[in-house]
Amino acid sequence: MFKAFMIKYGEIGLKGKNRYLFEDALVKQIKYSLKKVDGDFKVSKVTGRIYVDTIGVYDYEETISALKKVFGIVGICPMVQVENKGFEDLTLKVLEYIDAVYPDKNTTFKVHARRAMKNYPLNSLEINSELGGRILEAFPELKVDVHNPKINLYVEIREKINIYSEIISAVGGMPSGSSGKAMLLLSGGIDSPVAGWMIGKRGVEIEATYFHAPPYTSERAKQKVIDLAKIVSIYTGPIKLNVINFTEIQLYIYEKCPHDELTIIMRRYMMKIAEILAEKSGSMALITGESLGQVASQTIQSLNATNEVCTMPVFRPLIGFDKQDIVDIAFKINTYETSIQPFEDCCTIFVAKHPVTKPSLNHIKKSETNLVEKIDELMETAINTVETIVCN
Repeated sequence: MFKAFMIKYGEIGLKGKNRYLFEDALVKQIKYSLKKVDGDFKVSKVTGRIYVDTIGVYDYEETISALKKVFGIVGICPMVQVENKGFEDLTLKVLEYIDAVYPDKNTTFKVHARRAMKNYPLNSLEINSELGGRILEAFPELKVDVHNPKINLYVEIREKINIYSEIISAVGGMPSGSSGKAMLLLSGGIDSPVAGWMIGKRGVEIEATYFHAPPYTSERAKQKVIDLAKIVSIYTGPIKLNVINFTEIQLYIYEKCPHDELTIIMRRYMMKIAEILAEKSGSMALITGESLGQVASQTIQSLNATNEVCTMPVFRPLIGFDKQDIVDIAFKINTYETSIQPFEDCCTIFVAKHPVTKPSLNHIKKSETNLVEKIDELMETAINTVETIVCN
């Protein structure tokens, strides 16, 4: 029955003179999301409303599922759009709508009319009253309930008239790309995909970097990260994934530095490399999945030590989350089952038995002087041999 959808957005409506930029970004993201859905669609922006019109046969459930994952959409309204031919014609269309959508009439309803065209002969209150009366005449088993109706019937009077009664909740947030670009340090674990999703929800375009350590990490571990990037890209749009061969750097640090400081020093060089790639790509921040106190490298002292190598802001959206909070979101966005596949990432291979939990920055820097002979060359090689994969 439904050949069109009205898209409701939230924060975008508060953007004043710049609102059109956010609306355009949302339209672009909707078009991208619908490319994978069976059917042809026309996405348009008309006087403060965004519409998705279907052309021919399409898959309703797939369409709703795709739209629910678009950052920036708070509600999806399957609707009937009719020509504005006067109140009598509107009445007939509303009665047809109720009869088709609600075969069981033993329920309650309320009419919510909104008159955007001020030259329409009836105002909003008059439309509510008149339509409500006509509905009761046609379907006497229906009852009016102005406080808690089972059916909320919305009628928008515009150049064309929108009739709908369902608002399907969507993910919300801001449309991808409307808040700049950032580089996600993406591992194969539970946390970093969730962190990327959360920052992506705020309108940030996501690029990602993964540190691979063959032969200590397998191709299956790499594929797991690619799969995670693809899942997150359903929400964010295409993600460019940079795969860095980190093996030689890790082995060199392992050879030259105290083993209780391995994790912190390796993490510092990951941040350095990610920031260099971020600068090249036009990213303005780094994103990590760190949660305060979760592991030895995520104490406040450890975070201070890793932060020190960066000049860019580092976004840590999970910093105050319990593990279960993060797991809950991973389930919600469908990354959890992929994240728990038993393929090691490079961070878990060289973990010390007793890692330092309160590292001294001065001690860390002193240990890094052991690396001066080769570390710059190894970093340059890793960056120059980066493998780039577009995940969508």
